[in-house]
Amino acid sequence: MGLIDKLTGTRYPEDGVVPLSAPDVRTALLALNGPDAPYRIREALPAEKADLVAEWRIPATVSRRLERTVKTRMLLVPERYEVRSVDEQWEVKRAGNPPRWVVSRQHSVGQVNWVERQWAYEPGPDGRRQKVETFRFDSREVKDPLREAALGAGWTWRGMMFRLAPPR
Repeated sequence: MGLIDKLTGTRYPEDGVVPLSAPDVRTALLALNGPDAPYRIREALPAEKADLVAEWRIPATVSRRLERTVKTRMLLVPERYEVRSVDEQWEVKRAGNPPRWVVSRQHSVGQVNWVERQWAYEPGPDGRRQKVETFRFDSREVKDPLREAALGAGWTWRGMMFRLAPPR
């Protein structure tokens, strides 16, 4: 694995794993949907130029000051037994009490590696003030199951930096 692979999150399947067909990989990725999953995996729209999209949203009601939507677009390349992925992120920061004014908007494309935690102080069982985590998000909780499903199917998980390019 080279430097570019490390930066993009590209992973290769274990030696000896027989690659499954593209429909089987699609089925394995769609099977990750569930009531406890922090994301929703769906068929991509034509404008998204992908086969599947994993989408997760953090509404402002959870984080109070930040709305974030992240999409992982996945293109299946059966000729190379490869799932190409690129992340798109939209972020809206709000201010005020209650937070209603938009302070900034950002959009980015590439590989999202993001961890956010928020804490509040509350009285503990002994009556002393203690720090309690009120919000937590780690992008690995979303991307790792997708990556592991592709690798388990014998396919390479290739992270792309800007867009999903069709194979040459």
